[in-house]
Amino acid sequence: MASEPATPSFDLADSAWLPVLREDGTGDEVSLREVFGQAAGLRRLVGEVPTQEFALLRLLLAILHDAIDGPADVEEWQELWDNGLPTARIDNYLDDNRDRFDLLHQSRPFLQTAGLCAVNGEVSSLDRIVADVPNGVPFFTMRASGAGRLSFAEAARWLVHAHAYDTSGIKTGAKGDPRVKGGKVYPQGVAWAGNLGGVFAEGANLGETLLLNLVAFDTDNLRVDLARDAPAWLHPSPGPRQLDPREARPAGVRDLYTWQSRRVRLAFDATGVYGVVLAYGDALPAHNKHQREPMTGWRRSQAQEKKLGKALVYMPREHDPSRSAWRGLGSLVAGRTRGSRQQGEAAQSLRPGILDWVARLTVEADLPHDFMIRPRLVGAVYGTQQSVIDEIIDDAVRMPVVLLHQDNAALAQTAIDAVNDAEDAVTLLGYLAADLARASGADPEPPKDAARYRGFAALDGPFREWLAKLKRDDDALERRGAWQILAHQVISRLGTDLVRATGTAAWEGRVIDTHNGKKEWLNAAGADLKFGDLLREALPAAGKGGGSAPEPTGDSE
Repeated sequence: MASEPATPSFDLADSAWLPVLREDGTGDEVSLREVFGQAAGLRRLVGEVPTQEFALLRLLLAILHDAIDGPADVEEWQELWDNGLPTARIDNYLDDNRDRFDLLHQSRPFLQTAGLCAVNGEVSSLDRIVADVPNGVPFFTMRASGAGRLSFAEAARWLVHAHAYDTSGIKTGAKGDPRVKGGKVYPQGVAWAGNLGGVFAEGANLGETLLLNLVAFDTDNLRVDLARDAPAWLHPSPGPRQLDPREARPAGVRDLYTWQSRRVRLAFDATGVYGVVLAYGDALPAHNKHQREPMTGWRRSQAQEKKLGKALVYMPREHDPSRSAWRGLGSLVAGRTRGSRQQGEAAQSLRPGILDWVARLTVEADLPHDFMIRPRLVGAVYGTQQSVIDEIIDDAVRMPVVLLHQDNAALAQTAIDAVNDAEDAVTLLGYLAADLARASGADPEPPKDAARYRGFAALDGPFREWLAKLKRDDDALERRGAWQILAHQVISRLGTDLVRATGTAAWEGRVIDTHNGKKEWLNAAGADLKFGDLLREALPAAGKGGGSAPEPTGDSE
């Protein structure tokens, strides 16, 4: 008698599916069990796109939090830091929940809704969940013809990513979902992590990264309902319907890191995944989740306060794709940016809770003050009514953890002021380029923008190097002075290049209209003199001639 075919299974606990970079620079795929067991020897997770790495890291954090049911406080965290990840407890957790980590399980498939069916009965192309499939731009991709079929390992990665970063837009309705109208569900917004300017602390290896982002449950300004906080695989399956808002979730970081923004069912055969049913899941408004979500900065929004009728509304601070990570340093180290003010007791911006947590470790744990971290910035930029991903942001800035603590506010302010010095210097370089264009009768805006881009690019490496060398006992004024001298060297050299490259018409000059309605004569020589005077005023340490700075190397790390 012929044996019955085996029940299909892809066990994420023991099957290789997580992409990693090893310490020797080689890439590999490992299982959940292996990624925790080998974390100290792995440099980092990698992914087809950076947002996939962020989503997978949050998944691992949810597992780790749940496996140890903590850490409850810094003391528990310190034990992990001293002794390493508790692999025996993690293995037991994966064994106890083995069915929940089976991608193809018949009744509880991992992060999916069993039996999910579109109203029209169709199964969609995998392009719906693969974020590197181009939207009308068939260049610089390995999938110009779309994603026809995925291995179980890759499908699992994109499944995690879809719950975190899926686009908005009209989606096919699922049977049993009361939101369906005419067979469709109209836009409900992007998946949860798509709202965030994602930030996490990157350590020397994946083990350090996991622990640096493993926030203790007693952390100030972090709300965790210990009785109800659990990852998605331990909550009852809601079917195609949206979660009842009366449940008041997410209940904590385990719930939030695995938030089911979508209802998904993978369509597969014996050799892989060939299609997907993708529907809307649990909507989660972004406002005032700052006590739930530690992996993003927050900004106060007067517009949302007026719209929602609330006295105070904080929204996630999204990343600006035109700005390098170091230019947003103020919002990372001190929760503020240039021009921000506090009105009463309400701050205009809040730095990511994950960085507050790391700062706490320098005081209450044994994390040394000269410990170096890399705040890593990851985010998606959506276009066309949030129905496509236009751009993905991935940047980092290496800095001493001492900058995050309130006891070193002067040094942190020095770093913020140095960013402002760079902004001022580059602004003046842009003005010089604009004046040279006006002097020749050309449109000033294109050369101004080009000069600003060149200026920030030239300061990028020197600033990162200067920042990484800050130490706890440094004299703040002396270090800022050294930066001003260095910035002056870089920007004045670029200014000289602009003046030398200008044409004869700019040297001859012309009469131009000024902003106050007067007329003045402008030529290259005058523009150069004005630039030099203003640059020395903006960077006074360089103008005083006191001390010197090392020649910029241009290295970014």
